[in-house]
Amino acid sequence: MTQRAVSSGGLPTSPQVIELLGAEFERAGYEIEDVVIDTVARPARIVIVADGDTALTLDAVAELSRAASQLLDGVPEVTAAYVLEVTSPGVDRPLTDPKHFRRARTRKVALELADGTTLTGRVAAVEDGLLHVVVRDRSDWSVRQLNLDDIVKAVVQVDFSAPGKRELELVDQTGRGADQ
Repeated sequence: MTQRAVSSGGLPTSPQVIELLGAEFERAGYEIEDVVIDTVARPARIVIVADGDTALTLDAVAELSRAASQLLDGVPEVTAAYVLEVTSPGVDRPLTDPKHFRRARTRKVALELADGTTLTGRVAAVEDGLLHVVVRDRSDWSVRQLNLDDIVKAVVQVDFSAPGKRELELVDQTGRGADQ
């Protein structure tokens, strides 16, 4: 977090922050998923949630924070004190877009389907509107294809156990050459 003490006054809106910082984040390989501005906090808090095809590292957060700070500080209308935070969406973020599933490749996810059934498996690939998930099929593993439109809810599961060899083989086989 970077704290900038500036004179009292205004803060940018979320769309203004996205417009100002979007290109800089894209150059670094990330996109701004959300901007939350808390004007009740003292000093005010600007939280930028970023995600990309590669994980947001601490070094990337530091670099993005510095760049965002410089750009925000260069806007004359930004005259209020604020604390800036650049963060990732976190594991509790619902997976709602194909890119979210693509970025969760190899991760274990819990799925709730439109027919009311649930399924837990490891994301192998996303292509042509289908999610390929490695699931336990009795004593072995198999790949299930699910239409993304049939998924009502999806979240990454915190998984401390390493996946088995066969499970990873299926993830790798399915993920090769997929339109990700």
